[in-house]
Amino acid sequence: MPEIFGQYTVPGLDGERLVRVHVPSSAPAPSRSPGPVSRRRGVAPRPLLVLFDGQNVFDDEPSFSGGWYVHTAVERLRPTGYNVPIIVAIDHGGEQRIDELGPFRAGGRGGKADVLLEWLGATLLPEVRGRYSIVEGPVGVCIGGSSMGGLASLYAHFRRPDLFGGVIAMSPSFWFGQRALFSFVAKQENPAFSRIYLDGGLQEGSGNMASLVARMAEHLTGRGYGPEKLKLVLDPKGGHGERHWRRRFPAALRFMYRKPM
Repeated sequence: MPEIFGQYTVPGLDGERLVRVHVPSSAPAPSRSPGPVSRRRGVAPRPLLVLFDGQNVFDDEPSFSGGWYVHTAVERLRPTGYNVPIIVAIDHGGEQRIDELGPFRAGGRGGKADVLLEWLGATLLPEVRGRYSIVEGPVGVCIGGSSMGGLASLYAHFRRPDLFGGVIAMSPSFWFGQRALFSFVAKQENPAFSRIYLDGGLQEGSGNMASLVARMAEHLTGRGYGPEKLKLVLDPKGGHGERHWRRRFPAALRFMYRKPM
């Protein structure tokens, strides 16, 4: 079951952020000694999946419209076939959500995603690595989310490829900021390690959401992303909501964490 990892004040953002963690039952216990846990003899490192909108990641209670039950999906991955990840979920800031997940300014909102990413790189990820045995480098860390969280996740991967080697972007809000993410991604080099899961529902915005997701996948394919590095799912019955993301999430996990990695 998920546990509270900590309560954080993020410099440059209002309010506090609750961070929860779920350690798979097959993972080693957290470190109780000083120094990086990965250096302890016999501790096998795990990949890490960081998810935005932490209120929706686990159970129904904190969520406005139901949780994803990610901890259940992770426990169902067979350790023999998958690199089962540790999950870290970061709560959003309520009314500030669009500001902190929006990489660009649009209509007076957004533009603070870099502030959140700076805190992730400088504070949260080092603390997680200090307590748990995590695969070294960006290959060990995937970032994910839905809607604005999906937008922020793909941005994070290309903005900070030194931190994040994988992305799960579900129904990402690529329309935000007059679709500025397309030009941003086009200007970036392919990260040294990159694995990307994209999805969208054909019932979202009369199909407009799915068409933008497909456009991004086409762009990435043109840059050399083959089926080992990129998965696109267009859900014929998919709408914009937690129950749809909960239903598609296990497939995203299987793509991202299948062995070898």
